[in-house]
Parts: sequence; C-alpha cells; structure tokens
Amino acid sequence: QSLGGGVVVVLAELEKEKMELDIAKMEFDFMGTSVICRSGSPLIMADLKKVSVSKARAIIVLAEVENADQSDARVLRVVLSLTGVKEGLRGHIVVELSDLDNEQLVKLVGGDLVETVVAHDVIGRLMIQCARQPGLAQIWEDILGFDNAEFYVKRWPQLDGMRFEDVLLSFPDAIPCGAKVSARNGQIVLNPDDGYVLRDGDELLVIAEDDDTYFPCPFPKVRKGSLPRVVHPPKLPEKILFCGWRRDIDDMIMVLDAFLASGSELWMFSEVAINERERKLMDGGLNPLMLMNIKLVHREGNAVIRRHLESLPLETFDSILILADEALEDSVINADSRSLATLLLIRDIQSRRMPYRDQTKTLQVYQPGGSQWIREMQQASDQSIIISEILDSRTKNLVSVSKISDYVLSNELVS
Repeated sequence: QSLGGGVVVVLAELEKEKMELDIAKMEFDFMGTSVICRSGSPLIMADLKKVSVSKARAIIVLAEVENADQSDARVLRVVLSLTGVKEGLRGHIVVELSDLDNEQLVKLVGGDLVETVVAHDVIGRLMIQCARQPGLAQIWEDILGFDNAEFYVKRWPQLDGMRFEDVLLSFPDAIPCGAKVSARNGQIVLNPDDGYVLRDGDELLVIAEDDDTYFPCPFPKVRKGSLPRVVHPPKLPEKILFCGWRRDIDDMIMVLDAFLASGSELWMFSEVAINERERKLMDGGLNPLMLMNIKLVHREGNAVIRRHLESLPLETFDSILILADEALEDSVINADSRSLATLLLIRDIQSRRMPYRDQTKTLQVYQPGGSQWIREMQQASDQSIIISEILDSRTKNLVSVSKISDYVLSNELVS
C-alpha cells in the first residue's frame, strides 16, 4: 500500500482463464498491485523463464492439498528446479512444507536461499501456546495478519553506535523487538541484551502500523522510578484433552511436556486403536515412557458421537484441543465439519454438567439475538478453554461469530 502496489505473478498447472476467474471472485482490493497468471509447470525451465523467475524479489512455493509426503517431494523438485536457473535468482525462496521431517532435505538442496515454513508444525505449536495462555490466538492474528500492526525490518544509519536499551525509547510509533545482525550473515536476533550496540549494516526489526509510519525521534527524557516486585505464581499440574489424531502429534506432546508442571495428564481421545498409538508415537521418535511431566491417558472413540464423548469427564479439563483429523486431511470441508460438530457437542455436554446450571436458570434475563442454548454454551466456555484447528477461513468466521470456541487457528495464519 505504501509503495503504490507491485507485481504478483502466479505460475500453476491450471488454465490461465480459470485462475483469473478465481482471483476476480475474491472481491479483493489490490491497492495498485497487478496480478499476472501464467499456465505452466515450475519444473520446466521454459515456463520459469516465461515468468522471469530470476528477477523476482521473492519466490513462494506452495504445498499441494494431496498426501503430505507427495506434496513435499514435489516441493523438493521445484526447489531443485529453481536452484538450476542459469541466470541465478535475485530473491529468496519461501517454501511451504507439510511435514517437519522433510525440512532438512529442502534446506540441504536450497541452502541459504531457502526459508521453510512447516504449516502443520507451526499450527500445532500455536495451538499448545494458545491452550496454555488464553487470548494468544487473537494476538498472533493481529501481528501476523495484514490488518493492524505487522513486523518490519529497516536500516537506520543514524542509530549506529546506539545501545539497544536507548533504541527502544527512540520510536514513539513503533516497538523495536530485534536486530538483523550484518556480522552474522543477516541473522535476526530477537530481544537482544540492553547493552547490544547497533553496528554499521545492522537493520532494526519493529512492530509498526506500516513501513512508512515510524521513524526515530530525539531521545526522550526518562524519569526513573522503582520497579514493582513481580511474584510468579507456582506452576500447577494441568489436565488437557486432545480430540483427534494428527500427523506430528508426537512433536506436540514433546512441546507440551516441556511446558507443563509435573503430574499433569494428557488424555488422548481418537479412533486410532490404543495398541496402534504406541507404534505411531515410537515411529515419530517419541517414547511415552520418557515423558517427564505428563502422564498419557488413552481413550478410544469417535469425537462426533455424543455417547462416546459423554464417557469422558469433559467438565474437568483445563483445556481441550480439537485437532483436524489425519484421516480427513485431504478434504478441508470434511475436516472442518467434523471439528465443528465435536466443538458443539463438547460445549453442550459441558453446559449440561455445569454445577451452577440450576441456579442460573431462574436468573436468566432475555437478551435479544442469540438463543438460550448459545448463552449456556458461552457460560461453559468460561470454565474451560477449547482450541479448534480450523483449516478454511470461511468456517473460522462461523465459529468466531458464535463465541463458543475461544480461539480458532487456521491455515490463514500460515499465509
């Protein structure tokens, strides 16, 4: 927006007219950017030449919807094809991978040119963070989305030689949060020490409204005062439920084990047979006996059958994560429909088991808009957090409107 737009080229194995029609349907304000579609394969050199790949400022390689390993194998071939461009590349390559285990392979082929984003792993980690800290999903969406403030990296020669603690106070309209260090090949250092001195070539990472809305100002006068004493409450054991079985669930369990207090329980409820689960976890590199803080509790059942869900102590969990099931991964709509059904069933069962349900009935005041049932579910949401993994942003809007799931994480974040 601040530059008056740019050029985005889309190369895909679809008809040019179909792509243009799909983009026109989005009813999106391009703010001066022109979008050019070309039909072709990124594995064919002539097609890459057709879109002047060597002059691109950045190249984004998207994952396919198919099976994760097939998608990653295709992405690997595309990266090989890009590194073989005779004229060389001017920009960097951002690659969307489906499986964390394939990341090393792509880095091996692409070297320093390639940045990898493992969508599945990112969403899994964010779900755990959001389950532990209510409200985080909203913050991720604000900082990573294109509304409100975003991250920007920029060079300010006038700040060379300044300590980072002084840099923090030099921007009234931005929040400095890191430095791109030229001495370390442009590595980003987040939250550097107060004593870190900016050197020639260093760039500053900030959170700001737009790249032209902030600039350094004269150093303000600081009035010193005493800091309040921060008391950290002790970590208590938690009880968490996973509904569904997703790829890389072993990585999620390891992250959770590092976060939780000793004595915590993780209940795993899915249709995967219990004896099969141990094999799957071991294949992923997780030995359940080696977990330090978590005890695994296995329950078998279907998360869209009410009778199966009622066998769980749903009112006792601190947080519940509804995972987009591995078996339905190929169909975004089916996976979302299932997650939505599970969410509504869990909230309904919770609201019926609420200890104060009988007292609240007499106190209910009619509110215009929204049914009694929705209001009871919202009361249940005050008792425990539910994080739903939603793949399609249209489903996300449905869930957000009803306010019965606390946070919804979708592929939109990865974009």
